Amino acid sequence: MNPDRIFEGFPAPSYRGNQEQALRDIRDAFAAGNDVVLVRAPTGSGKSLLARAIAGCARRVDEAEPKEATDAYYTTPQVSQLDDVATDDLLTDLKIIRGKGNYDCILPGEHDTPVNRAPCVREKGFDCTVRHRCPYFSDRAIASSRSIAAMTLAYFMQTAGSDVFRKRDVVVIDEAHGLAEWAEMYATIEVKPRTVPVWDDIGVPDIDAADDSVDRAARFAETLMGVCKRAKDDLIAKPELTPDEAARRDRLQELHGELKWFVEDYRDPTSATTWVVDQEGGEGTPLVIKPLNPEKYLKHTVWDRGNKFALLSATILNKEAFCRQVGLNPANVALVDVDHTFPVENRPLYDVTQGKMTFEHRDETIPKIARLLVRLMAKHPDKKGLVHAHSYGIQEKLATRLAEFGVGERVRIHSREDRDAELDAWKATDEPELFISVKMEEALDLKGDLCRWQVLCKAPYLNTSDSRVARRLEEGQWAWYHRAALRTVIQACGRVVRAPDDYGDTYLADSSLLDLFDRAQPDMPDWFRDQVVRMSKPDLPDFDPDAALGEVSGGHRTGGSSRGRRGRRSTGSSGVKQSSAEQRKNHPLSDVWGDG
Repeated sequence: MNPDRIFEGFPAPSYRGNQEQALRDIRDAFAAGNDVVLVRAPTGSGKSLLARAIAGCARRVDEAEPKEATDAYYTTPQVSQLDDVATDDLLTDLKIIRGKGNYDCILPGEHDTPVNRAPCVREKGFDCTVRHRCPYFSDRAIASSRSIAAMTLAYFMQTAGSDVFRKRDVVVIDEAHGLAEWAEMYATIEVKPRTVPVWDDIGVPDIDAADDSVDRAARFAETLMGVCKRAKDDLIAKPELTPDEAARRDRLQELHGELKWFVEDYRDPTSATTWVVDQEGGEGTPLVIKPLNPEKYLKHTVWDRGNKFALLSATILNKEAFCRQVGLNPANVALVDVDHTFPVENRPLYDVTQGKMTFEHRDETIPKIARLLVRLMAKHPDKKGLVHAHSYGIQEKLATRLAEFGVGERVRIHSREDRDAELDAWKATDEPELFISVKMEEALDLKGDLCRWQVLCKAPYLNTSDSRVARRLEEGQWAWYHRAALRTVIQACGRVVRAPDDYGDTYLADSSLLDLFDRAQPDMPDWFRDQVVRMSKPDLPDFDPDAALGEVSGGHRTGGSSRGRRGRRSTGSSGVKQSSAEQRKNHPLSDVWGDG
């Protein structure tokens, strides 16, 4: 790596904000001998441009010995973040490669078949005459030969050990704050009918009844591995498979690999991984096998893939804690802070708390929040708004209440299946709709009039019934618990203010958010602390559903139904707008689902 090339690698014609100083600090951090540099850069810092500059410092082929690693990887957990890179005119030299399922076969009669279900993976000895033109293998060949290959974190981890995507000199990970959690998710094994093709051929024991539930799970995993291997071998022996059989074969192979990893890691006395097992229903019911702090998994899938690493995020809140979680030695890691350049008065926080949103208080608080939303809709009659509902249960209850109040015509929701389609439709409309979202706190760019106000309905604490969370809290890791929630809040606050001249209001509806700010104050970035210090209570109009409808349907109450408006789709069962199900593309594993 040559850090002095960092300015040469910056792709924009000029710097904005603190980019030039950030590049100087990153260069100095690598020049000082650090293997890993954490770049804590707030929203609007141009992290993708900084990432491109860092990748440009990688050792070049003409500078290297045959066995030395060269070139760079750019990776991010978020599919939408990779989509943004793909459309950025300043980042055209990043060659993007996606999982096979994202490409269609070009053979006659197979144009609607994804590559991971094409004849080349279904028929034994199939000789593809157009492989050189296959969109997947073409993109893969180009990405493997380019100086910067870009991919999702899921694809990056899946290609660990690949001869095609070898070790490179520099790895840049954007949106890296949740790296430990992403790794835990990728390494989690769900044993249930939908994920186990041989479910009807196995007998799942009562794991919780065993003296050592993890050891019992490991012995069961060994048995299941054998069943998977026999079923897979039967399919491999066939000369030709249907698309469904090819999918079954691939899933069996994938599941066998997951179980093998778990068993080997569990039986390895040197492994630092702690495994936990969840099974709610006892014998014959699904179970989930989860790792805590999967350092060994990250070493194989991430840290062995490069010489130098740059991890970028707005919310790496505590360097030492982050390093512990992902298996890094803090002594070899530098932290570069990039100051915020957005005026604090353009990103105000407002205290409109209505009570606690903990489970035992939720039924009392949700109706109050629904009435609050009507008042906020009246305050912003011609502006689009976003509600971070935290869960589909909260979303449904809020949407139902708003429909009962007669303002459903201004409200849009989404399901798990159609979240991307509904998000795109909401962003495209000129009407001042309120979008009640779930899990959209990250990787969402709502610049300008795309959204001018948002509401945080609930302090985003992790679910304490999750065995991993419960185990950590039993060990007293409350600081980690509060940091995780604060990180999500900060990410959410950055959705609606995307440039120095942009502006947007953020309203806090759950009183637990105020408690969170007190508890997590030591880990709060200075620029966000400024927002918290300036927080105030706004003047809101009275509860008036007619005023809340604003400019939608000319301000007439519709009772949540669709009454002849041109281009309007019918409302869902909750009385608000919702489309038919589409794709699951924004799931973090969607880029590699079904790949063989």
